[in-house]
Amino acid sequence: MNFSLGRLFAVFYKEFIQMRRDRLTFAMMVGIPVIQLVLFGFAINTDPKALPTAVLVQDHSPLTRRILAAIENSGYFKFVQEVESEAEMERLLAEGDVQFVIEIPQDFTRDLVRGEKPVLLVSADATDPAATGNAITALQQINLHGLDGDLTGPLASLRSGTPAFELSVHRRYNPEGVTQYNIVPGLMGVILTMTMIIMTAMAITREVERGTMENLLATPVQPLEVMLGKILPYIVVGYVQVTVIMTAAHYIFHVPVAGSLTLLLACILVFIAANLTIGILFSTVAKSQMQAMQMGFFFFLPSILLSGFMFPFRGMPHWAQVIGEVLPLTHFLRIVRGILLKGNTAVEIWPHLWPMLLFIVVVMTLGLKRYRRTLD
Repeated sequence: MNFSLGRLFAVFYKEFIQMRRDRLTFAMMVGIPVIQLVLFGFAINTDPKALPTAVLVQDHSPLTRRILAAIENSGYFKFVQEVESEAEMERLLAEGDVQFVIEIPQDFTRDLVRGEKPVLLVSADATDPAATGNAITALQQINLHGLDGDLTGPLASLRSGTPAFELSVHRRYNPEGVTQYNIVPGLMGVILTMTMIIMTAMAITREVERGTMENLLATPVQPLEVMLGKILPYIVVGYVQVTVIMTAAHYIFHVPVAGSLTLLLACILVFIAANLTIGILFSTVAKSQMQAMQMGFFFFLPSILLSGFMFPFRGMPHWAQVIGEVLPLTHFLRIVRGILLKGNTAVEIWPHLWPMLLFIVVVMTLGLKRYRRTLD
């Protein structure tokens, strides 16, 4: 049989009609490239600036004010709070409220005028080395030239080409800047997000496709009981994944465990539940397993890009950070890194735990409503 352009066009036209009818798939084909373009073009920034910084000033003078002004004018630091004690400084760093604390010790100006090269203390939250690297480099330039406009007259001798004061940078929680300490704990959240959402959405959609869901409809099982019954097996699977990741993190990558493993496991349960409720919600919308998988990846892509796993969270514009704060992965990354690297307690992780609990309630409510509508 000879090749026919007419038959080719007929098949070509038929595929477009089928694509138009499958609106969800067509939306994914268009939406995912648009999301990638927007996120990579506008939201992703590997050189974060205006990082929240606290100051502990024990020597108030025109020279110290000049140093602080030079630090803020570099663009990498944004002073958000002045602390009164080292205990308050420790709390802000542990809870992740600030990225840096600049400490000017007593008699700093006196020692500088005498040419004794006083030390300016900088404490940095180095759990994410990429978020602090360029800012610390900028401090070195301030160390060299930050006081050039003030070292005149009798102080001109201090401009000898060497820094008038020294910098002591203390990289907290990850002093050697080991990337694995940041990446490996984060991988736990990424893997759980991908597998829990997609597995749950596809499993329930598969039952609808095969007609086995009708057997459940003939029983007195309530929607909440069905949802919980679907969730619990995957919670077990999730903890198996966690066990594998934690074992590899400790024995292969030597990630420290500074906090409570019991607290971490409890938080993991909340995170797994949050992801499973998303999977169930998607299953009530998807008409096929393919659509369920597509919706899972549609949610997974912003999660991995806007949560702070791949790129510094504080480097993103405000609108991207607002979206990121809604995602469970964002809060889980702060929790797991805080417990493993900082030794955070329940009090310190609560600001990141309650948003996940609220997320579960909202998504579970939507899922139950969609499930009842599906039954009807």
